[in-house]
Amino acid sequence: MKKILGFLLCLMIVLSVAGCKPVKPDNIPYEPNTPAPDPHTGTFESECGTLTFNGDGKTIVCDLNREFADLTGLPEGKNEGNYVFLSGDLPPNGSVEVRYDVAHELEITVNDSRIVLELGIASRDGSSAQAGIDVVTANRIPILLKKDGKMVTVTFVKK
Repeated sequence: MKKILGFLLCLMIVLSVAGCKPVKPDNIPYEPNTPAPDPHTGTFESECGTLTFNGDGKTIVCDLNREFADLTGLPEGKNEGNYVFLSGDLPPNGSVEVRYDVAHELEITVNDSRIVLELGIASRDGSSAQAGIDVVTANRIPILLKKDGKMVTVTFVKK
């Protein structure tokens, strides 16, 4: 009798655990209840070069100077590649693709080399940064870099 009761108790525990699913929070990663913005199109300029988007939401032409290339790992000069805006690191899945107006990262792939750039606006003293909703807009892509131990922003602005 004790064996049967023990078996039934174990069976009930296994079935109750098997029936439990982790609760997935709603709207993670966050996306506003508004239509997604159209993909970037046109050329965005900064003191470090240009990023040109053709409007397909996938391809990019980067024309970057040596300093930006050295700080990011992207190749210097004019190169074609692919891009995707990412949420940032969300456990347990890591970074996932999101619309640009809520992105925390920009992944650019050139010549089979994948570089993930942080998006945001550094404070004046370089000790902190603002990231999140509407940091990247249809006319602005601010990229955070570490230079001389501080955060700086290189902002690409649409021509």
